[in-house]
Amino acid sequence: MSVDHPCPPAETAAVPAVSVVVIVYNDASRLTTAVRSVLDQTLRGVEVVIVDDRSTDGSYDVAQRLAAAHPDRVRAFRLPENSGGCGAPRNHGIQQARGDYVLFLDSDDVLERNACRNMLEAAESTGADLVSGLCVRVHVDSRTGKEVKWYPWLYDRTRTLESISELPDLLVFDTLSTNKCYRRQFLLDEGLEFPVGIHYEDLLFSAQAYVAAQRITLIPNRVYDWRIVEKAAAKSISNRRDEIANFTHRMEIHRRVDQLLADHGLLELKFAKDVKWLKHDLVLHLRELPFRDEAYRQEFAQIARTYLESIDRVAFDEIEPIHAICAYLLHEADWDNLLPAVDTLSNRDKISSPLVEHEGRVYWCAEHIEHDAFARHVLDVTELGYHTKPVEKMFLRNALTGYAETDGTVGLAGRITNPLGVIPPDARLSAQLEFYARRPGVRFQTFRFPVATVRHEGEAIAWEASADLAKGLRPLGIVDAVWDVRLHLAVAGEGEGAGTVRTTTRLTASEPELAQGHLPVRPRLTRLVADRIEPEVSSRGHLSFRLVPDKKANELVQRGVQGPTGRLAKTGYRKVKALRKELASGDTKLRVYHDVFSRLPVKKGLVVFESHLGRQYSDSPKAIYEEMRRQGLEFEAVWAYAGSPQGFPDDATLVRRWSLPYLKALAQAEYWVDNQSYPLKVTKRPETTYIQTWHGSALKRMGFDEPEWKLKSREEQAEQQRTLDRFDRFLIRSEHDVRTLARAFRLQERTLLRVGYPRNDALVQAKEREEATGQRERGALAAEFGIPEDKQILLYAPTFRQRGGKRRFELPFDVERFADTFGDRYVLLVRSHYLNHVVLPPSVRGRVIDVTDYHDMTPLLALADGLITDYSSVMFDYSLLDRPMFFFTYDYDEYVHEGRGTYFDLLERAPGPVVRTEDELHAVLESLEEQKVKYAAPRERFVADFGEFDQGNAAQSIVDQFFSQWRRA
Repeated sequence: MSVDHPCPPAETAAVPAVSVVVIVYNDASRLTTAVRSVLDQTLRGVEVVIVDDRSTDGSYDVAQRLAAAHPDRVRAFRLPENSGGCGAPRNHGIQQARGDYVLFLDSDDVLERNACRNMLEAAESTGADLVSGLCVRVHVDSRTGKEVKWYPWLYDRTRTLESISELPDLLVFDTLSTNKCYRRQFLLDEGLEFPVGIHYEDLLFSAQAYVAAQRITLIPNRVYDWRIVEKAAAKSISNRRDEIANFTHRMEIHRRVDQLLADHGLLELKFAKDVKWLKHDLVLHLRELPFRDEAYRQEFAQIARTYLESIDRVAFDEIEPIHAICAYLLHEADWDNLLPAVDTLSNRDKISSPLVEHEGRVYWCAEHIEHDAFARHVLDVTELGYHTKPVEKMFLRNALTGYAETDGTVGLAGRITNPLGVIPPDARLSAQLEFYARRPGVRFQTFRFPVATVRHEGEAIAWEASADLAKGLRPLGIVDAVWDVRLHLAVAGEGEGAGTVRTTTRLTASEPELAQGHLPVRPRLTRLVADRIEPEVSSRGHLSFRLVPDKKANELVQRGVQGPTGRLAKTGYRKVKALRKELASGDTKLRVYHDVFSRLPVKKGLVVFESHLGRQYSDSPKAIYEEMRRQGLEFEAVWAYAGSPQGFPDDATLVRRWSLPYLKALAQAEYWVDNQSYPLKVTKRPETTYIQTWHGSALKRMGFDEPEWKLKSREEQAEQQRTLDRFDRFLIRSEHDVRTLARAFRLQERTLLRVGYPRNDALVQAKEREEATGQRERGALAAEFGIPEDKQILLYAPTFRQRGGKRRFELPFDVERFADTFGDRYVLLVRSHYLNHVVLPPSVRGRVIDVTDYHDMTPLLALADGLITDYSSVMFDYSLLDRPMFFFTYDYDEYVHEGRGTYFDLLERAPGPVVRTEDELHAVLESLEEQKVKYAAPRERFVADFGEFDQGNAAQSIVDQFFSQWRRA
């Protein structure tokens, strides 16, 4: 191959330390910036080797001028014909490079100023064949200067690998060739070249380099800026996912990498790569399928199926369920189930399938599971808990089935998924369509249209509606160019007193080309800014509409928008938006609290109640509040809520936590009553009395007894102490609390109130009634849960656990085995910590019941004939009932010795059997009566040690001490 190279012969110039190969094709405007980033390196011994891939726009002329301007540092070459990719020009650059080390730079990117120095020093100090540094994706057309680090966890520190097997994630995730420095002799000795005539060259070249390198060094320094233009007229080759050849090339490269790994016996790397391919590479293309025609889909499936068969099926267990479901259905070419699954892939909370229950498990679809064990494994979605959600908490797929335009009116029709028949056939249905501006800052109003028809239709809810957008939709124009659509579905139950619940759906354009046309529209500014609205499909597959201006009029408008008047208007809008954001910020609210609200007079008789940071209406604050209402006190009650106000008392003022009304109430309150903590930075006024009821005695170490608290700086500890010093009264259940909680929080003796917990009054009273009558009264709660009279009730209430940031709690025993073993005797109530949630399979329905959403723990304790727990403080409360307790401490050593430690040895003082295994748990559950008798004495000692002040009158005692002056005369 002859190559144009008008520069001086290589031997006439000094040998550089580093050669940077800059490849270019039709990028004349940006080439100089890329080359300048090399010439400006702090390492001076750097040469630039420009290789032009036969550009047609003058790029080579720019390269020649740069070479002429810097004859000792820049050389320019041109390939005889365009290669169509990055491989050929990079290979030529390797051959022409004279430096001991080689880097690659694309003409639209830049090197960080110290990149060459940092990488060269790392290579020479460690003897590495390959040095890799941090790449940063710089979104150059982003108004906010958005930057995203490329897999930064790989570059959190300097480290040297003797083999890529030491860090498989490097090969799997960082497949770039451009953020790396290669020893040139290493490339030549190993014969490393980029593949030519095929895209995704980096994947194969990087894999070959990783595998061949005898030493690899990673540095935490930023070395490469990958400059992204989101609104580029032409997409890069790798982003042209509408071209089936793109996917064909990707698969061919993956096959070559797989063969490379197999040839070197690197099976673990192959497995890690399979996992990444399933959850990343494949997903990129799957998300495009709803926008592609039938021919593309079929060819895509055929290519993917061949590669899927080469993947270890165990890899399916390492990815998220929806990824595995899509991969399986693609392999089976099951488009009816795959396209809805892709909808969920793009919209993670959406339920896109009607689902099916089979033999006590829930599956994505009914197909495939009868005769294919692997299908049952992959399609099982029981653990996702879809079957446990009420309709109002579901985000349902709403597939657009009809679109028509007539005289400014759009006719729409769709089908809403009805998973497992959650919307019953006898429900009364109604709906509304809502059109709203996509930009949150300009949602001055929304436009709603009634849905004419809503009905059950097989496994779905069908609907039809018409919306006169020409008359009914009045956008402002310019700032609200895109309008999204959603449908609000109301489901009303039959019978007197039946409530209505609502769910909101988006309209999924499931078939390409279904929504087409345009409708006239009258923006409020003027028709010059837009004269029609056209349907389009968002990146997530949802129907939306875009304002489209007349071309001639738009030129005038755009000149105005881009001119001084337009810039002034946009600047004003941004200032208003920034001011609104500042006013809503936490710092601003705190200033308002301290500088404004705290100057208002304290209101006598105002009490602010809060439980578990506003998440619940429960616990001792609830007990005190209800005792105050029972006694008919005259006071103003405010309850704080964090999520929804549903379930909070109607006879109190409800305020959202952290809202301005909430802060105003705190500033003016005569009393604060809560069981955890009001916002830490809110200073309590001297005129306000803070009654801290707390939420349980302590087994595990708390406060300043925790190791992590002891490691805090003096300033951090002082700040924490200031929040604790806000307590004017702190409720105590026993002297154990004095020795543990009070000491750990460094509370003064005068703060302690030895009255017990108001929430436990009901438990003490229940025990007294039981002893007096000799009978157990279950009350209405058992009927509410549908528990038969002949079944005893066990409550499983473990402590809070967090595993890798996941809140879902995995039950430590086989719940189906439990139900099969004890279902004829017991009903098991599962109450995970309020910060966790658990999913039960349908197979245990009626025998095991999830009661986690029942916030108030006290009625559940009173209902249970026996308690199963581990280290939860619920043990101290339940002991007041003098009923059997079981301690399932399957992770005792880890919890006690590797965690924050405990105040006493549970094994020695537990008022019931302590077991470590599921079999041991089953053994001790055989007879509640036997355990009740066997552990009677330990339970009595336990109550004496940890509940001595719980006498059943705590709420009354607190009301008498603090609020009696509010009794009516």
